[in-house]
Amino acid sequence: MSAKCCGTPIQVAPGYSRALWIALAVNGGMFVVEVVAGLFAGSLSLQADALDFLGDAGNYALSLWAASRALGVRARVATVKGVTMGLFGLWVLGRAVLSLAGGELPHAEVMGATGVVALIANLAVAVLLYRYRDGDSNMRSVWLCTRNDALGNLAVLLAAGGVLAFGSRWPDLLVAVLISGLALVSAVQVLAQARREQRQSRASG
Repeated sequence: MSAKCCGTPIQVAPGYSRALWIALAVNGGMFVVEVVAGLFAGSLSLQADALDFLGDAGNYALSLWAASRALGVRARVATVKGVTMGLFGLWVLGRAVLSLAGGELPHAEVMGATGVVALIANLAVAVLLYRYRDGDSNMRSVWLCTRNDALGNLAVLLAAGGVLAFGSRWPDLLVAVLISGLALVSAVQVLAQARREQRQSRASG
């Protein structure tokens, strides 16, 4: 596919759209799995990861729409995604702070089993998208979402081990905060690159 910006064709890397469709399907399915498991297990880190899957599914859908459009359009879409990632991070952080007052001990076994399934799913998506990680802000935001998911899954597994080993909900809360931090850092990176590309688009227009 291609589009035009100032008369210059914009080429989409071969296979990118197909990879995004696969990523969209995987993330939509894993959102359902993790939100059910997170509520059943009473795990904030699983619920945070589930919401991350939902946000990523939306991001992949936006990326499919914007893939062949002009640089300025793709930069604006990346800005929307960056803001969404930032809001997600703030929401998870707020939930973690509110949960400090107390709550039930999460089910470590459910957390661990769900975390393994989610990690396998995200690693498969990461392999598909790895070659596109150094593209424009739109492609980079997609890669960062995928990378964050895999890191979040590893952290959920560590949280499950911590809950099981220490009989405490603190590992679950700490991982929820870690996931929110990853989302906030990535949001800043995507927004900064999108702003540069918007300036570039205006300068060349």
